Amino acid sequence: MTKVVVTGAAGRMGTTLLRMLDGAEGLALHAAVERPGGPAVPGVVHDLEAALAGADVVVDFTTHEASARHAELCAARGVALVIGSTGFTPEARARVAGAARRIPVVLSPNMSVGVNVLFDLVRRAAATLGDAYDVEIVELHHRRKKDAPSGTAEKLAEVAAEALGRPRDVLAYARHGLVGERPPREIGVQTLRGGDVVGEHTVFFCGEGERIELTHRATSREQFARGALRAARWLPGRPAGLYDMADVLGLREAR
Repeated sequence: MTKVVVTGAAGRMGTTLLRMLDGAEGLALHAAVERPGGPAVPGVVHDLEAALAGADVVVDFTTHEASARHAELCAARGVALVIGSTGFTPEARARVAGAARRIPVVLSPNMSVGVNVLFDLVRRAAATLGDAYDVEIVELHHRRKKDAPSGTAEKLAEVAAEALGRPRDVLAYARHGLVGERPPREIGVQTLRGGDVVGEHTVFFCGEGERIELTHRATSREQFARGALRAARWLPGRPAGLYDMADVLGLREAR
């Protein structure tokens, strides 16, 4: 039985994970952790370092700053780590990568199985369609989301840019005023916020006389938790390294 620590246990994703861990095949809750000074919830502790004793894997949906600290604690204790936090700065990502030299880490901006299939479909479509099609990405999330664009939209743009052989500086995050014609190699990434939308992402491939749209719509946070728990089953015992959901789902081997 894989013993799981859930951080951010009082948050929206944390509470979903705790609910879905109850009775999950092959997994058992080892500890539920909140930040020091965080919500006082029955059964939730505030000392991650102590909670790591005897644990196999941590599932972390917090913030990029907290996730970087948690990665370093897990590395010191030899505990595998699944990170679903978004909004990573280069410095925080580098700290996670440093921890991954000592422990196995799954880092993904979106744990949904469907979204990770979308990443693969976008890669294939961009490589096949090439420069004859303009690429635009639109994402919609609830009003409380703090980072923009979403980590998933950023990843979709990176996947398309890589497949097309383009650098990151072709990404356009906003257009306003008399901006002129669209540069042919530009990839647009646009953000919408409102209501209680769990998450929607659409990638447009716009050509002459036709348009292809690839869309994923999340209607519940359960699919993010379901993917994270799948990663938690897969990760313990793997060699140290930085993995993503493509590794968990075997999509990389299928390419």
